[in-house]
Amino acid sequence: MYVIVGLGNPGKQYENTRHNVGFNVIDILAKEYGISVTKIKHKAFIGEGRVGAEKVLLVKPQTYMNLSGETLIDIYNYYKVDLKNIVVIYDDIDLDVGKIRIRKKGSGGTHNGMRSILKCLGSNEFPRIRVGVSKPRQGQDLADFVLSRFRKEESEDIQDGLEKAAKSVDCMIRENIDLAMNKYNG
Repeated sequence: MYVIVGLGNPGKQYENTRHNVGFNVIDILAKEYGISVTKIKHKAFIGEGRVGAEKVLLVKPQTYMNLSGETLIDIYNYYKVDLKNIVVIYDDIDLDVGKIRIRKKGSGGTHNGMRSILKCLGSNEFPRIRVGVSKPRQGQDLADFVLSRFRKEESEDIQDGLEKAAKSVDCMIRENIDLAMNKYNG
């Protein structure tokens, strides 16, 4: 079983913001796989389905970003899923808009959602896909920046990045993470 978690904030005011790219990737996967992500369980919207022979759970935590770990620990304890089969998708200000970076494990860096997950799971041994949203301009508040929408000139790059992130998840499930890293990192 694979648990694919896209990080974001619930509510209309946060839709399509830089901080919600994880939710956007889950939406792409849900459409691709025909999975409805509308059931409320584990403080999240979830949807269950199959990708090839694998059972897949798509997850959009509804706890707000800084408490994302509450959803993950709940799911981890309930499904008893192997950590290497939990894939977390989130925004990264250190990557250019639309670039993606896949890692098998790592720190949470400055990302509060990932810090919450690492604290609750007590481990960093799970794969993650970071989607680049770029850095704030000089003097711009970081919180305001990540809660802002993409500029018109960034729309093509971010859409390409979201699609690439979704394809990398599919590659991880159908093939393996090493192939996904070789194919999609950069």
